[in-house]
Amino acid sequence: MPIAADSSSSLSGPLVVALVYDGLCTFEFGIAAEIFGLDRPEMGPGWYRFASVAIEAGPMRAHGGLRVVADGGSELLEHADIIIVPGWRGAEAPVPIALAEQLVAAHRRGCRLVSICSGAFVLAATGLLDGRRVTTHWRYAEELRRRFPALLVDEAALYHGEDRIFTSAGSAAGIDLMIALVRHDFGAEAANSVARRIVMPAHRNGGQAQFLERPVAWRRENALGPLLDEVRASLARRWTIAAMAKMVNMSRRTFERRFVETTGLGPGEWLAAERVEAAKDMLTSSTASMDEVAAAVGFGTAHAMRHHFRARVRLSPTAYRQEFLPV
Repeated sequence: MPIAADSSSSLSGPLVVALVYDGLCTFEFGIAAEIFGLDRPEMGPGWYRFASVAIEAGPMRAHGGLRVVADGGSELLEHADIIIVPGWRGAEAPVPIALAEQLVAAHRRGCRLVSICSGAFVLAATGLLDGRRVTTHWRYAEELRRRFPALLVDEAALYHGEDRIFTSAGSAAGIDLMIALVRHDFGAEAANSVARRIVMPAHRNGGQAQFLERPVAWRRENALGPLLDEVRASLARRWTIAAMAKMVNMSRRTFERRFVETTGLGPGEWLAAERVEAAKDMLTSSTASMDEVAAAVGFGTAHAMRHHFRARVRLSPTAYRQEFLPV
């Protein structure tokens, strides 16, 4: 099967194609090209073949002012072993019906479908993700969940894969997923080699939960606003639900109901989340020991802090400090 003229004719491995569209996400496409399209003679003739596929007539533009000409058209999708959707031009941008149908047909014949970041919206439009656990950039997670309620959206994961369909989180998480595909197809040594060449770890700990912006509680003009501020300012204090309810002159039942209405979380869950956020700040801005951090933010012990930290950040406090401590 002839593919693009500039594709290496000496290679016989899986054909990887990356979609090209007007408004192309340049970095996401570059990830696919770097992993699968770079000449790697040390991998032998069975290494991946790579081509770009235009899903619409030109001229096409990419982020950064680039003009894009693809290797071929949608006919390449019929022969691909892996199809990559490198981002998408917007959560609200419609996905062409013909493209969705081609992706469904490709999956039925055994092709793997892969999305990076907002490319999950394209795969979701095919219906193939219904009932599956998927991910995307955490900023798009709620919109993906709203538009495609049949999906199980996990905004904390770096990537998910099931039944030859793979989704990844924000841009750089696409690298993690691509390396994981290499590991699956060619083994750990090949994955490590590719990772070394792009100066990336072959496997990152944790998930994108470690990057989530600190949630800002939606606050009505009511008595809870000053209470939330006071709790944040004195997290080391032993806060109880009864004590907080008493401070705002509410019964415990009324307080818990109003608290959820105001913050979206129960008092205990909100307090633990605030303490984790404060711990994150201390871990990356001081040399305090784990016990000192735990005491300062109200967890009491390093053991308790590790428990809550792992539950919310998917990393241990020590690993988080190593990952994000400024150089």
